Amino acid sequence: MKRHEAREKAMQALFQLDSTEMTPNEAMDHITGEEEVRDPFYASLVEGTYGNREEIDESLKSKLENWKLERLPKVERTVLRMAVYELLHMEETPSKVVLNEAIELSKTFGDEKSSRFVNGVLSKYTD
Repeated sequence: MKRHEAREKAMQALFQLDSTEMTPNEAMDHITGEEEVRDPFYASLVEGTYGNREEIDESLKSKLENWKLERLPKVERTVLRMAVYELLHMEETPSKVVLNEAIELSKTFGDEKSSRFVNGVLSKYTD
């Protein structure tokens, strides 16, 4: 699985975790199918983002202006959480790549304003 595809699938699994009582393993199996061998990058994104949610949310709250994290649309919140996890905990991935991938995910899963919003918030991490 390529990293872009892993991020797309991780986004879908994390989106489900935000609105259900599933475990991370159940959400990942639901997205990729139970028989498929789990990609390590995909699993680390889902498990890491989910497991570090409190730290990530506190970090995001400090960067959001005129927004409460809980009030963000789920797509933007999920993309931001996953990108912040990558920026803070997966330092081998260049921050430019993380930003570009988050913007692309926002375009794919969000509306026309999502990518600009995500770019604005994440750029505060790279300044």
